[in-house]
Amino acid sequence: GLRRASAGPGMEELLSRSVPPLPPYETKEKAPPPAERLSAEFVRYYRGLQAGPPRAELLSRLARDFGVDHGRVAEFSAKVLQAREQQRELGALLQAEDRLRYYLNPRYRGLFQHLGRLEDGLRFLVELRGDLVEGLATKALDGPHVKEMNGVLRNMLSEWFSTGFLNLERVTWQSPCEVLQKISDSEAVHPVRNWVDMKRRVGSYRRCYFFSHCAIPGEPLIVLHVALTSDISSSIQAIVKEVPPLEAEDTDKITTAIFYSISLTQQGLQGVELGTYLIKRVVKELQKELPQIKAFSTLSPIPGFTKWLVGLLSSQSKEPGTNELFTESEWQEISKITGDSTAETLKKLLNNNEWVRSEKLVQVLHSPFMRLCAWYLYGEKHRGYALNPVANFHLQNGSVMWRINWMADTSPRGIAASCGMMVNYRYFLEDTVSNSAAYLGTKQIKASEQVLSLVSQFQQNSKL
Repeated sequence: GLRRASAGPGMEELLSRSVPPLPPYETKEKAPPPAERLSAEFVRYYRGLQAGPPRAELLSRLARDFGVDHGRVAEFSAKVLQAREQQRELGALLQAEDRLRYYLNPRYRGLFQHLGRLEDGLRFLVELRGDLVEGLATKALDGPHVKEMNGVLRNMLSEWFSTGFLNLERVTWQSPCEVLQKISDSEAVHPVRNWVDMKRRVGSYRRCYFFSHCAIPGEPLIVLHVALTSDISSSIQAIVKEVPPLEAEDTDKITTAIFYSISLTQQGLQGVELGTYLIKRVVKELQKELPQIKAFSTLSPIPGFTKWLVGLLSSQSKEPGTNELFTESEWQEISKITGDSTAETLKKLLNNNEWVRSEKLVQVLHSPFMRLCAWYLYGEKHRGYALNPVANFHLQNGSVMWRINWMADTSPRGIAASCGMMVNYRYFLEDTVSNSAAYLGTKQIKASEQVLSLVSQFQQNSKL
């Protein structure tokens, strides 16, 4: 058959040279590792390809043609069943299972293992997984083979990036310029505007920490920003707006640590559990440095709330005259201001952030939006867990859904994402283990009086 021109010269040849064959089970301990230069050649070839379709082509061939030998798996599955039926002694069954486990290894796993041993190989694998994640998100890569390979590589990275290999580093204004630049570039929650802004975020009453890996020293993998305050913050403007750097810290004023941003800098580490460990390590660090801190809390965004709300308004506008989100009197006031008794205008005002310009509208929407948001965070579920990804993350870590804050992020991003609302997840250190177990085990969300009372207002006044 004709070879596809797009594959570039020698892609097939390169792959069959660099992906080691699975040695026979009997010689698996003795198999010599493939020459290091083959792995290095793969890295050079891959980095020489342009990002996008050429790399996607290589990755999908690797996943498709160098996976598991299905014939072998079937053969050894049969042997496991046979050993069970014949009730052979346990040793024989375990041996059959061990063989099956061995042949369940896809061939490309061997390549990844060898790449991980190269100098700088771990950094390369994180890059390669970044391309995989990106390709799957944009649908440039698709199909069960690629998804399987993505999972295999994620599991390998989870072992390599487990907490024993991670170093906690603190960032200050004296940190190397390129570290500050990377941290500024990767800030995903509250974009850094300029150097003055960056200086503020690592200055007094602020702490910034990151994890690096012993094989990739000095490189921030995930970053956590903390504000040291005297109470649980209800607005992000106070934390990240332009202010001249504060005077030297007065530690008597510090009773509270607010985690206001956590960002993964490497797309290739998505799904590798780093955030939970980072928060735990930083709590320990802060307790050592400032033992007087009494409260640990986040000030978190609520991505997806506005989109969810607009979706509800859309499904209502299909049946004119129905209003299930607001009380009668709320809806009358809203209609009076928007001049429209259907949901259409309100939807438009939410979609283009315009509603915030009307003080009256902001006042009228305050109470219904707070209870809708409480329901979105507490009541909307995906497979029984919180639908909102940030909520799910902090609840899994054992925090309490503490307080929903009105007009807490008035930046255009904040208004667009969550109608300007933010939420505090509070960490009571003595309860996090039991809260986390209750959430993961029985899907119970621990929430404060404020949140529960908003939820019950929702249940009384909105009919979903």
